[in-house]
Amino acid sequence: MGFLDKAKTVAGQVATKTKEGVEDIQAKLDLGNAYNELGKATFELIESGELADERLDEHAAKVRALHERLEKDEADAAEDTEAAPEPEPSVATEQARE
Repeated sequence: MGFLDKAKTVAGQVATKTKEGVEDIQAKLDLGNAYNELGKATFELIESGELADERLDEHAAKVRALHERLEKDEADAAEDTEAAPEPEPSVATEQARE
């Protein structure tokens, strides 16, 4: 087997391993997304009262606390935007008005 034949064989093996690696990573991402969707559905069932289990209470409380924190942060940011003073016109803007 010549050098080029060996190089082609090795390149093919590398391509196969790379493809397998990408497929593994994609499977891990898909699994993470599936867990995320399951968690959201579970939380919705807990909040609606359709599901109750002591093992989920702590996790649900954490999600509620994080939701509250994000809502507060968004409200604070909106207040800051509303309370921000109008910027002073620049010299160039004043000259353009004249």
